[in-house]
Amino acid sequence: MDGQWWIVNFDIGTGRRAAATALAAAGLLFALYPAVRPYSDETAASGAAAFASGAWVASHLFAMAGFILLVLGLLGLRAALSGTPGNVTADAALVVTWLGVGLTLPYYGAETFALNALGVRAVEAGDPAVLGLADPIRFGAAQATMFAAGLAGLAAGAVLAAVAIRRSGVLPRWSGVPLAAGMVLFLPQFFGSPALRIAHGVLVAVGCIAVAVVLWRRSTVVTSEPQSLRA
Repeated sequence: MDGQWWIVNFDIGTGRRAAATALAAAGLLFALYPAVRPYSDETAASGAAAFASGAWVASHLFAMAGFILLVLGLLGLRAALSGTPGNVTADAALVVTWLGVGLTLPYYGAETFALNALGVRAVEAGDPAVLGLADPIRFGAAQATMFAAGLAGLAAGAVLAAVAIRRSGVLPRWSGVPLAAGMVLFLPQFFGSPALRIAHGVLVAVGCIAVAVVLWRRSTVVTSEPQSLRA
């Protein structure tokens, strides 16, 4: 049964390292999102140019990819905490985050592609008045409600993940706190200055990378052979 034990441990370690890699990549993308995003007066010609730019599309795609990778990372965290006192809370964190991402991504799709199309049209026509359609795209009742609910889900999921880590007894108790703080602040940061938004991106990146590092280290721990696999 020795061979079977090595296969099981190889699979567990590989999964944790994959999850850690996903979280680290998510952190990098969340930092790039506000750093690359152009800022301007979104009712003027400069706003049209910003919406029409490749940086506008790229920065929002960074955020969308970050959300997807975050879920993959939490899937690995759930596996890492299996059998610990944080197991049930980790399950809840994954489900709530998954729902949050599902509700958030449609808004980001509209923000990315619809506003880009408006910007291109305004630049081509030399008329920024078309940007008046941006607010209905962003702030209609359905999309605003979905977006707010999605970000609330992301915040709740990250807090649950931090609680799961704290309860687990196998990962540093503090390691989920920066990510939870970053996700709780995701909605309020939209009302801040560009510098504040960039700083928030760094906070989320630190949070993702902190969890990634402890997961990676956990994957390298040599465990004893499980009793159930002994011949």
